Amino acid sequence: MREDVDTLKDDWLTDNSISFWEEHLEHTYLSQYPRANIVLLRPSMSFMLMQTPNPLTLKEALPDFSRTTHIFLPINDNRNPSIAEGGSHWSLLLVSIVDGVAFHYDSLNPSNLNEARHATAKLSHLLGRQLQFQNLTDSPQQQNSSDCGVFVCIEMKYLLLKKLLTASGQEQVSMSMGGKNVDASVGRKEMLKIIEGYRKEGERRRS
Repeated sequence: MREDVDTLKDDWLTDNSISFWEEHLEHTYLSQYPRANIVLLRPSMSFMLMQTPNPLTLKEALPDFSRTTHIFLPINDNRNPSIAEGGSHWSLLLVSIVDGVAFHYDSLNPSNLNEARHATAKLSHLLGRQLQFQNLTDSPQQQNSSDCGVFVCIEMKYLLLKKLLTASGQEQVSMSMGGKNVDASVGRKEMLKIIEGYRKEGERRRS
């Protein structure tokens, strides 16, 4: 939608914008690793998980996590289930099921600390296993009030490509983003360029 694209220019990212980015990562990168069992959970699914009293009732609606090694969850501070696209801040939760650890990356730390802990508890219940929660306080910090969603998207790509997909099975990988420079302006331009590329590809196919 036009309004979702407009937010990419200089505003707070919508659920649809983050969902689009996840689909792009799946199509462009994850598809090249057929043996990878990594799930990029959509913002709507993460929100539903956090709002549902008993997460076990969502098993039919959520992906099958039985073989999943890692789950990326965009975390939103919206606490009102009746308001779509609510909330004012995004952060990222990366759950390593194989290690039993949930890593939290918050660009306005500790804004979403309670929400991330809550999501971790819900996912722990759903998976039937204990998850250790780690709030990574060295995560890159934004300099304004509107770049949180862009930080989530940039961090998701970096962690997926640089930490998970390229690591060998024997390698001990640090999940810290400490020292990593996140340029939200560059990230926004990259996302807009990708959307324009898809748009032109769609036009070529229709012509």
